[in-house]
Amino acid sequence: MPEVNVEINGRKYRMACEEGQQARLIGLAERFNSQVEGLKGAVGEIGDNRLTVMAGIAVLDELSEAERRIRALEAQVAELTQAGQDIAAELETTEAQFARKLAEAAEALEGVAETLDGAVPLP
Repeated sequence: MPEVNVEINGRKYRMACEEGQQARLIGLAERFNSQVEGLKGAVGEIGDNRLTVMAGIAVLDELSEAERRIRALEAQVAELTQAGQDIAAELETTEAQFARKLAEAAEALEGVAETLDGAVPLP
């Protein structure tokens, strides 16, 4: 299993990860470290453990908000999908009604044509 070295709050950590996930783990560690550094700049030196816990909670807060937005978007997608299905069903119904009316009109025209054929003597 591959290992990578990451740095959080000035300390280096060796971490194992799955093959091919090294760059992802390094990127995640860099994002977390920037969260820690941002908090350190905002609240000052408050101790490594407390700072790490605060950064973890801040990250989970962002995750929670992202999950809430995803649920809202999924609801919108479901609503739009249903609306699309409703429109498709309505279109099918309209097309069927149009086809029936067109067939009725064709029958009527055929009846008129037969009547005219029978009424007009041929020269």
